[in-house]
Amino acid sequence: MKNLSLAIVLALGLVSPALANHCPMDMKKIEAAMKTTMADDATKKKVMELYNKGKSEHDAGNHDASVKDLGEAMKLLGI
Repeated sequence: MKNLSLAIVLALGLVSPALANHCPMDMKKIEAAMKTTMADDATKKKVMELYNKGKSEHDAGNHDASVKDLGEAMKLLGI
């Protein structure tokens, strides 16, 4: 049981930094796509709201929420 608990703690410790690095990659993809997107203004506005929310969450250390919001923004852009 002790080994299982240790394994879970180690696994969680490895996931958080991976998500922290994932956010900036997603933000770069969104920034690049926004330069060429043919989406309507309402979609662009929603994408930027999600982008800004995701960036704030990343900066605050809430990487799970950041990845979720940035992922929604990428879906809207078709990436």
